[in-house]
Amino acid sequence: MAGRINDEDVKAVRDAVPIDAVVSEYLQLRNAGGGNLKGLCPFHDEKSPSFQVSPSKGLFHCFGCQEGGDTITFVMKVDHLSFSEAVERLAGQAGITLRYEEGGYNPTHQRGERIRLVEAHKIAAQWYMEQLATSPEADTGRTFLAERGFDQAAAEHFSVGYSPQGWDHLTRHLRGKGFSDKELVLSGLAQEGRRGPIDRFRGRLMWPIRDIGGDVVGFGARKLYESDNGPKYLNTPDTAIYRKSQVLYGIDLAKKDIAKASRAVVVEGYTDVMACHLAGVTTAIATCGTAFGSDHIKILRRLLMDNGSARVIFTFDGDAAGQKAALRAFEDDQKFAAETYIAIAPDGMDPCELRLAKGDDAVADLVEPRTPLFEFALRQIVVRYDLDTPAGRAAALDEAAPIVARIKNTGAQHEVAVQLAGMLGILDTQFVVKRVAQLARWARDRGGRGGPAPAGRGAQTYEAAAPPRASGPALNLRNPVYATERELLKLALQQPELVSPAFDAYGIDEFTAAPYAAVRLAIMEAGGAEGGVQDAQEYLVRVREAAPDDAVRAMVTELAVEPIMRRTVDEVYAGTVLVQVRRRAVERRIRDIQSQMARLSAGGDPAQLAAVQNELWVLQQYDQALREHGAAAL
Repeated sequence: MAGRINDEDVKAVRDAVPIDAVVSEYLQLRNAGGGNLKGLCPFHDEKSPSFQVSPSKGLFHCFGCQEGGDTITFVMKVDHLSFSEAVERLAGQAGITLRYEEGGYNPTHQRGERIRLVEAHKIAAQWYMEQLATSPEADTGRTFLAERGFDQAAAEHFSVGYSPQGWDHLTRHLRGKGFSDKELVLSGLAQEGRRGPIDRFRGRLMWPIRDIGGDVVGFGARKLYESDNGPKYLNTPDTAIYRKSQVLYGIDLAKKDIAKASRAVVVEGYTDVMACHLAGVTTAIATCGTAFGSDHIKILRRLLMDNGSARVIFTFDGDAAGQKAALRAFEDDQKFAAETYIAIAPDGMDPCELRLAKGDDAVADLVEPRTPLFEFALRQIVVRYDLDTPAGRAAALDEAAPIVARIKNTGAQHEVAVQLAGMLGILDTQFVVKRVAQLARWARDRGGRGGPAPAGRGAQTYEAAAPPRASGPALNLRNPVYATERELLKLALQQPELVSPAFDAYGIDEFTAAPYAAVRLAIMEAGGAEGGVQDAQEYLVRVREAAPDDAVRAMVTELAVEPIMRRTVDEVYAGTVLVQVRRRAVERRIRDIQSQMARLSAGGDPAQLAAVQNELWVLQQYDQALREHGAAAL
């Protein structure tokens, strides 16, 4: 054991490293008055800052979770270190040599595990850099960077290195620095081979991944040779100091500008971060082989301080994978107080490609014309549905409305709900607004959690929603539309002579209830209602046999025996029912066309708009004829 650190040295470390300087490495601090500073607590999630730092006292305290202590305590808690490891880390930053009560001065092999692993990574990063700069073998890596617009100065700025192709070059180098084989394997820099540890990374370009404090904790390695059977990018495995879900590449370089500008740009790769920073977008960061998630959000929130002007801009690729990544990012959008946007180059290039093709200004411009992330998510949803049909619009609304309900600003939420109605072609904008507000209210009632509406509080359904299945629950016969459709089918089955031949010209889509549409199809398959005029019994047998399943067959039987809801059943009554069903179908089609016209008027093809307007006029004339002449107009 290394022994107890000398008390005087512990005091010297506390005095030498100001607490506000240490805390500022992890979160943005602002003036709290009285000489104190405040920020978002790194130990629990909060929306308003309750974490305070007193530089004059060298202490911190969170009034939300009650965590508190001095500089050493903060480092222990935020980086999960032991007391001695935290002191040793701060001492290294301050250039203080520690003494131990038992065992004299600190021997290298006795230092804490985290300190040892970080030091191994620091030495490895420097060694990789030297290989890239001087080794003839690394020419492949230098060419790779040059082809992407990065010279040696850029490589040095981002500490890019090269791992030789041999089995154990780095392993032997670190052994020479006093590291044990066990430490090399624990660090993730080496892995067990047949005859002992071998280098994990061989023949690759190396990007050091640093934590927010600036320590190298892992590497991202890019394949350079066809003979390499490994993945294109190989990252350090999870270790005691590295969790890929808890690190952001470039955060050490970007954190000050992110806090200053209240803006972060999230890109997809290491070369994209390099391209952005070299182009002047110094707030760029990237995840390390994993999707952008809640732990990454926590890191950014501490820097952005969740003020109203904060912005997070995602620059995912324009391909399907990039769009999928953007939608995954939106799933966690509500965890930001900052506004989130997406920026995709029109030609689908990533920032690295864009800089190479069009220069630094193009990269800087990329993150300026921004689309709100929720708008991007909405468009990705809407494009998947057939908005020319009521069922398509209803399904699109069902999926899109919860997205709008998650918009944090209630004023913007209302405005986007109106926009959504226009995107879908739903003329009743207030219906969409109310639907969104209802979902938002339910989310607030459940503490902001997503998911379906609570039991017993089913969401209101758009009137053009998809009809129920034939085998679904009993139809609501108080619905006049369903009641009239049912009455017409009873007439067609029981007294086909009263509705023929007009009935056989009715489309299946004129029956809005799925069970009734199935019965209409069975009648059609059986040869039509006109076939029942000659032999009613045989006609019903054919209809039942044409039914696709027992549920529809049972419905045919039910309709064939259920009394018609009229004492006097004659041609006049039959004509009235025929007209009611037809007029409702015409009215639905008119609404569909008006919805289509609303979309086309916002920027569609003029020729298509003219054709739709003509169809609308024809339908309106037909509807007027049905009103004035009844069954004679069928």
